[in-house]
Amino acid sequence: MPKMKSHRGACKRFKVTASGKIKRERMNGSHNLEKKNRKRSRRLHQSTLLEGTKAKQIKQMIQG
Repeated sequence: MPKMKSHRGACKRFKVTASGKIKRERMNGSHNLEKKNRKRSRRLHQSTLLEGTKAKQIKQMIQG
């Protein structure tokens, strides 16, 4: 059988922390920031963690 390949799009969007959790960036934080208030744009630049079944799916996609 051929090797399992990791999903390259998932590898670029998600990172695995040292404790094994999946970290992601928030959406809508890259452009049109002058329309969004300062509190919202600050919050959009913070990363967050995935939870539950989505985290299991992404971890499987990253490891290949």
